[in-house]
Amino acid sequence: MGTASEVAGRFEELYGRAPDGVWSAPGRVNLIGEYTDFNEGFVMPLALPHTAVAAVARRDDGVLRLHSADIDAPLVELRADELTPLSDGGWAAYPAGVVWALREAGHQVSGADLHLASTVPTGAGLSSSAALEVVTAYALNELCGLGLTGPGLAVVAQRAENAFVGVPCGVMDQMASACCTDGHALHLDCRDLSTRQVPFDLAAQGLRLLVVDTRVKHALGDGAYAERRAGCEEGARVLGVSHLRDVPYEDLPAALAKLPDDRTRRYVRHVVSDDHRVERVIGLLDAGDVRAIGPVLTEGHASLRDDLRISCPELDLVVSAADAAGALGARMTGGGFGGSAIVLVESEDAEAVTKSVLDAFVTAGFTTPRVFPAVASAGARREA
Repeated sequence: MGTASEVAGRFEELYGRAPDGVWSAPGRVNLIGEYTDFNEGFVMPLALPHTAVAAVARRDDGVLRLHSADIDAPLVELRADELTPLSDGGWAAYPAGVVWALREAGHQVSGADLHLASTVPTGAGLSSSAALEVVTAYALNELCGLGLTGPGLAVVAQRAENAFVGVPCGVMDQMASACCTDGHALHLDCRDLSTRQVPFDLAAQGLRLLVVDTRVKHALGDGAYAERRAGCEEGARVLGVSHLRDVPYEDLPAALAKLPDDRTRRYVRHVVSDDHRVERVIGLLDAGDVRAIGPVLTEGHASLRDDLRISCPELDLVVSAADAAGALGARMTGGGFGGSAIVLVESEDAEAVTKSVLDAFVTAGFTTPRVFPAVASAGARREA
């Protein structure tokens, strides 16, 4: 149940009144640029057709009531002025954290009733949490007349996830959900949040981008993500820069020679190289050579696997099986330790490549993955 009318109807059943509106915000896949966002580097995500949908009505009594169509749990009722970071509120921490972050920033948000439903797969590295955060922020921004722009809403949503939920993510996921446009990938500079909408109509080129959800669940709050972020920050400190974005790619060999241990060298090499891969992909897309980005994707996966070490056997198998079946390129996407991979294929080869991946999973004894096309879609918007 995820259409605007269905979500609005369920809202009325729950709360005994019609919502003030219905909004949606998408999940995302990241084409290239992984673990570069918190290093103030470059990323290139695109929004998925899969969305979190929220029916929302404003309240003026300080009460926040939250319900999810996707969780077998009762309605959650909280006080907006009593919200406490890191209180382990489960799924409700994401929308509640947005209310907390807005209030912390000085915005007048006294309460709301929300009913949410999402088609973004959870635990798949497709930013289901960012979609929940952004749709909440987008709705409250409009209902409370806060006047925030897309990047402003993304920063609020990121703060909710960082400070309230406790996941030290960068801003890419929230920016993609808030700011992507239909038919485009988002070239994002994570230092100043400047963006460029890059045309990405694969169908017109006879191409398709497949998402392979391995169904291996990842949990970024388990410390592995934070450890890598700390390692990147340590590398920047040793190199005397504020963030690894400031290390030029051509200076990478000299920079690596200054680092004291293998772990830090691996992390720095990945981040600086992946920033460079984003620039290479942009150059190829601008030149109209879309097929040539395939090897860059596969190269990026090797870096994530070997330098950052955030892949897993299932993700590696997607990439190797897809490449062996004639894919143009493939890589894991998202935070890693499970989740999803993307595969760039000729449209006519999509079925054969998909079969190859599925067969490989059967042979390996892995859970059957979910495969679907990624079509560059619109960011957050009002639906009703």
